[in-house]
Amino acid sequence: MSTTTPHIPVLIDEVIDALHPTPGERHVDATFGAGGYTRAILATGAEVVAFDRDPDAIAGGQEMVAASDGRLTLIEAPFSALDAELDARGLAPVDGVVMDIGVSSMQLDQAERGFSFQGDGPLDMRMSQSGESAADFLNTADESDIADVLYLYGEEPRSRRVARAIVSARPLTRTSELATVVRKALGHKPHDKKDPATRTFQAVRIHINRELGELADGLAAAERVLKPGGRLAVVTFHSLEDRLVKHFLRERSGATPSGSRHLPPQAAQAEATFETIGRAVRPSDAELARNPRARSATLRVARRTASAAWVAGEL
Repeated sequence: MSTTTPHIPVLIDEVIDALHPTPGERHVDATFGAGGYTRAILATGAEVVAFDRDPDAIAGGQEMVAASDGRLTLIEAPFSALDAELDARGLAPVDGVVMDIGVSSMQLDQAERGFSFQGDGPLDMRMSQSGESAADFLNTADESDIADVLYLYGEEPRSRRVARAIVSARPLTRTSELATVVRKALGHKPHDKKDPATRTFQAVRIHINRELGELADGLAAAERVLKPGGRLAVVTFHSLEDRLVKHFLRERSGATPSGSRHLPPQAAQAEATFETIGRAVRPSDAELARNPRARSATLRVARRTASAAWVAGEL
């Protein structure tokens, strides 16, 4: 994979401190990407089972698998299925799970993947490179459905105006076309600090890849595979993701009994399955200097208790 920006794992030192992997342990890298977390965990002598739904990431990781002396298993699957995949291979339970949520640097930097408007490319955005593309959705969905996606997942305050402009401009096939339509609809000025197309691209990407649903399912899957004392480390990059993780950990640690819009309601009497460790961690000034993409990152960490995993839909 060709990239224009070197891949730098976000909060890597803090993640490894949180997981504290040791020789003989088994950890899950739920979002393999370029393998930054996996490489650091392997360096401690621990074993890694890594997941990615992007076939490019799986292909790019084969050299690392070959050099791992059997300590790396790489699985092409969404991390929402990590419990089923581990169980099928007899690899559960595990000592740690790390998740780095959202689009990867490599995906952003490849114009042909269509995740970014920084370089023109096909309007794609599919992490798995299969299923409905961004162009498919934007060219066929009702205006109201597009507006809902932009408002819910992009927190776009003028979602109806943008959706109306998108429908009027159809068909759209290129990232540059979508960015131009959004900028025109919102009155973008060259000196504006943030490009208004950012919110639309984020929203469409999250919708196409079912990112919040995957995160909710992935957190529940991690709960099921972690052994007592196992550690969970989750790095998020925007408020929607972080709120979901924060709520999950509060709920599962017994701080709140109710479910959220993305997580099913649970029994108020269920025993706590996690205990949170420390406060949310943000990048240091030194990390921001070497890796500007870390600016919005937040790390939350929790330790698995011995209580049974909660059952979805329990009342």
